[in-house]
Amino acid sequence: MGLTFKKTITKWDEGIPLGNGHLGALIWGKAEALRFSLDRADIWDLTPHPRIFEGDFTYQTMVQLVKEGKEEEIRRKFSSIYRGMTPSKLPAGKLILNLPSKGNVESSLSFGKAKADICVEGIHMESFIHAKKQFGIVKVDLPLTAFSFSVESPGYRVGKGSTYKIKENVRIDSASLNNLYYPAPVKETGKGYCWFVQPVSDTFSYGVFALAKTKKDETLIAFGVGTSNEGENWQGEIKARLEEALETGYEKLLEEHCGWWEAYWDKSNISIPDQWMEHHWYLTNYLLASCSRKGGYPMQLQGLWTADNGNLPPWKGDYHHDLNTQLSYFSYLKANHLEEGECFLDFLWEMVEKGEAFARSFYGTDGMCLPSIMGLDGTPLGGWAMYSFSPVNQIWLCQFFERHYRYTGDMAFLEEKAYPYMKKTAGCILGLLEEKDGKYYLPVSSSPEIHDDTIQAFLTPNSNYDLALMRYLFTKLTGLAKELKNGEADKWQQILGRLPELAVNEEGIMLLSPDEELTESHRHFSHLMGIHPLRLLDYHSKEGKRLIDANIHRQEILGTGYWVGYSFSLMAEMYAISGNGNGAAWHLRTFWDSFCSPNGFHLNGDYKHHGISQFHYRPFTLEGNMCAADALQEMLLQSENGVISLFPAIPEEWQEEKVSFTHFRGEGGILVSAVLEGGKVTELSFENDSVEEIRIWDSPYLENMAREQKWRKENGYYIYRKEGQGIE
Repeated sequence: MGLTFKKTITKWDEGIPLGNGHLGALIWGKAEALRFSLDRADIWDLTPHPRIFEGDFTYQTMVQLVKEGKEEEIRRKFSSIYRGMTPSKLPAGKLILNLPSKGNVESSLSFGKAKADICVEGIHMESFIHAKKQFGIVKVDLPLTAFSFSVESPGYRVGKGSTYKIKENVRIDSASLNNLYYPAPVKETGKGYCWFVQPVSDTFSYGVFALAKTKKDETLIAFGVGTSNEGENWQGEIKARLEEALETGYEKLLEEHCGWWEAYWDKSNISIPDQWMEHHWYLTNYLLASCSRKGGYPMQLQGLWTADNGNLPPWKGDYHHDLNTQLSYFSYLKANHLEEGECFLDFLWEMVEKGEAFARSFYGTDGMCLPSIMGLDGTPLGGWAMYSFSPVNQIWLCQFFERHYRYTGDMAFLEEKAYPYMKKTAGCILGLLEEKDGKYYLPVSSSPEIHDDTIQAFLTPNSNYDLALMRYLFTKLTGLAKELKNGEADKWQQILGRLPELAVNEEGIMLLSPDEELTESHRHFSHLMGIHPLRLLDYHSKEGKRLIDANIHRQEILGTGYWVGYSFSLMAEMYAISGNGNGAAWHLRTFWDSFCSPNGFHLNGDYKHHGISQFHYRPFTLEGNMCAADALQEMLLQSENGVISLFPAIPEEWQEEKVSFTHFRGEGGILVSAVLEGGKVTELSFENDSVEEIRIWDSPYLENMAREQKWRKENGYYIYRKEGQGIE
């Protein structure tokens, strides 16, 4: 599996992506200036907008302005702060190879080795970013006398700083970097080396460094990005790191690097008849490991591949906890890549104090709540007020703690992190709820991103989005408290009982709010959170099936005209839940074909003008990729409410073919491997030492195996009990 480009790559968002969770690169451009656009997660200008320090920058102010209908004042106080240039992710700069050719650049990427190969008129190059060490390597089949290399800093202006605001008619991702003012970078170039250091503030600087060594007409270049976050001697340390890499040599470094990736790919795999879909599953898992590693920062909107086009990255490359970060970490559990997902959980846990401080200062409550749109350090960036300051988005972050426990069975994680995190979130939510006729309501409500940035976006409380998340939180707290036997289950159950039920009309259609129905195509299925990802409805129940089928059908009626890329990934998830493999596969193929760059990056819009959506832009973000991979996994295996579904959503054209997956993770930490061939499950294994029994939903695929294994059947599923020390 890999990527192949027969022609020169001319766009940054189509470049060959390399990364190790800390350092990233995109390889693209012409031979005479072959670019390695570099990135590192902690390169940010964290200068906050002064508005957030004003006394009326509070949730209570926003609620009052909503009640008074003051739309422009809401925008001025809350939305407009996003139009400042900072806080923002910044590009690192680039390494440029000036090759003695103007010929066509052919390039390829191996997913297995995480290594790029580039050829230009007989000149061959190889490059990788070391999987475990903080540098990249380029090997060029030329002596250094035959070509040159340099490093280039981003195009900031020289000055003391700027309060420049992005004009109303300019997109956030079109704001030029030359609107940022920093001290001039310090640069040095010599024989076999070059580097620059860019000061950003009195406390933060970063730089790009490259060293080269020629041996037997072959040149090895080691490159890296350092920041002052690494300590006082950070520049000396990165130079020493690069010198050590050159001394170690290419073959030894490549062996170390490939060893890590081999172990990663051994965690899980799939084999399906549709090679295009299979290719994208492996590509997405490659991207996951490239931009999310335990011990580092979780992926931001563009992971480790910040824009190299002279502008701010799309939506400032920030953390959007309004779907984006959540979808980006949908797939890791089932794919059995726990450490890559724990990167996100560790980050959220480290942000608890920030969340507590924001709950006090902005919401005026106990507990915790992170800003829905925030910078690397948890600073609120603002944005459309009804979504960027929606407290229930914090509950969506809670789901990652609850599901990580559910899919690992790690009781220590539940007791020490998952339950406390969810309890702290509940403290903030309870501090905002108002009682009316014995039921709890938020003072204002919304459903991302219905009605955009208008006063109409504040819906009649409670929206189904808000309500689904609150019902999820207190349902799970009740169950987890029972598991922990901590005596708090009754308290959470009583709160749950005072929340209204989801708003559903007589046709089974989920409403936006108690008095409004979605009547047009929309990109964000926020009112359907109860179906997915919260899974409050069970498709195996009569009522759950009725509601899920009705709402999928309603989306078919409304159409895809106002969808973006991730909408297709999300809808594929819903089709998979309903057992419709044909629908799930169609939406995934549409996503990968129409909304992804040749290198696989999710570009949001129907940029090829296939006539599927009216959005034709191409801002790169990663959440659609990860959600799509999860939807494919859900077609092969589902594990919910203690019951496993094997091959629950297989397209018709796969029915008589061979379909398999290995080491997919289910609830309780069970690792499942299975083969479907000729319409029957021919191989099936479970690996787990602690689970007493496994429950599997009845399926025609399982009839022969269930009969041979003498599994007990009960309530529509088979029960397989372990014998001896574990389940095999």
